[in-house]
Amino acid sequence: MASCLLLANYIGPRYSWPGARWHTIGRHARNPALDWVHKGRYATGDGAWVAVVSPDRTDARSVAAMWWVYALAGATIGILTGLFGVGGSSIATPLLSILGVPPLLAVASPLPATIPAALAAVAPYWRRGEARPRAAGWTLLGAVPATVGGALLSQVVGGQSLLVASGVVLVIVGWRVLKPVSASAFLAGEARRQNRFLLVAASAGVGLFTGLLANGGGFLLVPMYLLIFGLDMRTAAGTSLLVISVLSLPTLAAHWALGHVDWSVAGAFALGAIPTSALSGQLARHVPITALRRWFGGFLMFSGVAFTIYRFFTM
Repeated sequence: MASCLLLANYIGPRYSWPGARWHTIGRHARNPALDWVHKGRYATGDGAWVAVVSPDRTDARSVAAMWWVYALAGATIGILTGLFGVGGSSIATPLLSILGVPPLLAVASPLPATIPAALAAVAPYWRRGEARPRAAGWTLLGAVPATVGGALLSQVVGGQSLLVASGVVLVIVGWRVLKPVSASAFLAGEARRQNRFLLVAASAGVGLFTGLLANGGGFLLVPMYLLIFGLDMRTAAGTSLLVISVLSLPTLAAHWALGHVDWSVAGAFALGAIPTSALSGQLARHVPITALRRWFGGFLMFSGVAFTIYRFFTM
């Protein structure tokens, strides 16, 4: 199994979730809701029993009871996907973590819903001419290999650190998006669009964080298009959705191979995310571009601050 927890004497609340049941044997505990337990492979050290377990899947009965909650979380993320061009994993991770999904699973389990949700959301942008396939292609050239490297690096960094990093990055990016862009900066961005090397290099940086944080990449792609390459908010969102629908594939494959995806949670999440992303993609054209950008920046900052505070008090 890819990720293991060493549990001895005490098992903290951060590794439990709704529906999980702990069975106490004497003064020691184990949880049958976890994927497996090395039966009989216990060791004693200083009088304490130690069990090695793997949280690769949550209990199927727990997911069955909670499916509507995961679907509601997915519906919320779908709205954000269509409006802002983000894959939503950066927000889905804190939501699933709050609902009790273990850290690495909370990071990667939203990914299977990201691809169909992004495709559903990008269709209206494409019809309105607000998605740029050539820019998306150059972005993918730099981002795809870096994404795989970031996903592999996530094994070293660990789930708790990834969750905190997600919140901090959201705050920084949101603050920058809220700052107005001058006319000179916009013209400079137009000039940078002709520099393919710069686009590929910047996209590689986005790809590294995408794989590391198991995001579709939109929460960094949209600001990159806005701030560095001078696209307006709707065009940035539409182009980001094109990239996300492809960029999520290697990210998902890498984290799936590492055992970080809980498919029962992912299925319930997708049930809510796909229809709402298509609807919000249609509605985005009715929102003024400047308002859409302000909403996006404020939303990122609020989410990042709230989640970072939550992780600080629960670590």
